[in-house]
Amino acid sequence: MITLWDILPLLALGGVAWYWMDSLKARETALTSARSACSLRGFQFLDETVATERTRFARNANGQMVLRRVYRFEFSDTGDNRRPGSVVMLGRYVEMVQMAGVLEAIK
Repeated sequence: MITLWDILPLLALGGVAWYWMDSLKARETALTSARSACSLRGFQFLDETVATERTRFARNANGQMVLRRVYRFEFSDTGDNRRPGSVVMLGRYVEMVQMAGVLEAIK
């Protein structure tokens, strides 16, 4: 007879696999958004990568609990400096792209 203790490790493994795949998809979206924001303004996207800064639970516009992820990246506006930027993801959607020294945020 199968008990809860037999199923629990499989559920935990499935949860870890889901989180890993969801994080890969969100990171790819954040990378594309950061690259596009730099290209839109004529800035150089440095290192061609984003790094996870923070992950928390938050509610989306429908009131559902989703993960809010903040990714950081660096760009150059003159070609000889490094400036910070961040991409805020709410679930799988880009909530905001912020770039230091740029007055408006891309939503």
